[in-house]
Amino acid sequence: MSDIEITDPSHLAGVPDEFQRLWTPHRMVYIQAGPTPHEKSCPFCVAPSLSDEEALIVARGTHAYVLLNLFPYNSGHLLVCPYRHVPLYDEATDDEVAEIAALTQTAMRVVRSVSKNDGFNIGINQGQVAGAGIADHLHQHIVPRWASDANFFPIIARTKALPELLGEVRATIAAAWPAS
Repeated sequence: MSDIEITDPSHLAGVPDEFQRLWTPHRMVYIQAGPTPHEKSCPFCVAPSLSDEEALIVARGTHAYVLLNLFPYNSGHLLVCPYRHVPLYDEATDDEVAEIAALTQTAMRVVRSVSKNDGFNIGINQGQVAGAGIADHLHQHIVPRWASDANFFPIIARTKALPELLGEVRATIAAAWPAS
């Protein structure tokens, strides 16, 4: 019989060391999913073929759609993508540009109404050298910001603490999105 009592979970933490740990069990779903056949294809081309819940899509337009960033900077971090596989903003059609702009405005209104954020970072990284993680498919970032969100994690630990799960954020934003 072990000397550790079942009612004392401290033994589950292991031996203390110099590392701090941020437990994020909700990320296990991505690890357990393993590689997919879509891994080599463009995720922004694949997303519209999936269900909104599976792809984290909150709204679909005619030429573009809005989805949650799978690796968000903040809760409610959205991406606006054209359906067409196009890498650069100046290669988008007038209709795509207009709908990306309109969806961005709607996204800002919806996120502000459900999140009560104080501001936004909005931007498009053009090409890998400019920081685009997926450089071959145009996508605009909409990142909500809060005046009171000044925690130390990103600066000291290069870690972002997100208070809500992606599925919950998607459901909240999608439910608040105006009907077309």
